[in-house]
Amino acid sequence: MSTAPLAFLKGHGTENDFVILPDPGNALELSPSAVARLCDRRAGIGGDGLLHVVRSAAHPEAAAMAGEAEWFMDYRNGDGSVAEMCGNGVRVFARYLQRAGLAAEGDLAVATRAGVRRVHIAKAGPDGTPGEITVGMGRALLPGGEVTVSVGDGTRPARNVNMGNPHAVVFVSDLAEAGDLHTAPEVRPASAYPDGTNVEFVADRGRRHVAMRVHERGSGETRSCGTGACAVMVAAARRDGADPAVSGRPETYAVDLPGGRLTVTERPDGEIEMTGPAEIVAEGTLDPDWLAIAFA
Repeated sequence: MSTAPLAFLKGHGTENDFVILPDPGNALELSPSAVARLCDRRAGIGGDGLLHVVRSAAHPEAAAMAGEAEWFMDYRNGDGSVAEMCGNGVRVFARYLQRAGLAAEGDLAVATRAGVRRVHIAKAGPDGTPGEITVGMGRALLPGGEVTVSVGDGTRPARNVNMGNPHAVVFVSDLAEAGDLHTAPEVRPASAYPDGTNVEFVADRGRRHVAMRVHERGSGETRSCGTGACAVMVAAARRDGADPAVSGRPETYAVDLPGGRLTVTERPDGEIEMTGPAEIVAEGTLDPDWLAIAFA
């Protein structure tokens, strides 16, 4: 690891926050322990995860996507583990590219471990407020099978939804029923999620309007989860008897999270679009002496 200062930024999407490390040439060796130290809220910068910004052509996991997407979002959870996708992270990633002059308002493609994601950066408002960002999240997979999640002293049925990463969606009458989500709820059978899963607890707020809390695999309870909001929208729509592939009409739900609101639409072709804000809140450099310890 070089002893030179390392540039970083900090951003969030509906308060799901991320450390951002620009590294176009993929020169950084990010061990799980280094990522966890950077995301530590007391001993590091602090974040639910880390966005490693790399040119697709420079990363072995993304090189095959370089023809479609110039930039690869090498996403890591707050504990340092690698993740396939992060919906809020993609919006913040796109906002960083816009801020750095590497992308403009309009359409953008971003490579992720779950494939290429199509992004649209809306125009800024008359007052200069940054426009919201829409991400094409791909199609939901519904593996089926019986899944349950421990809630208090009992268990509840859950819907298995895969958005490029796994989710178990549980409907409750009150979000407080979820209890403490810093520890991962028990999900059965374990074979349904061999690599662990995100768990969403969902309560109704009105027609096509739900609220949720989430335990994110590798991060604990977070203020927001973009792929989770999409999984919740699909689970709620199917519960409500709505399937755009059957009706030929798109379905849109408002999904309220502790950190804000996301709008999620499922189109008749199965594509899911998520729209919400993204902000960059700080930038700076990491101290070389601290880096030498963190990356040791």
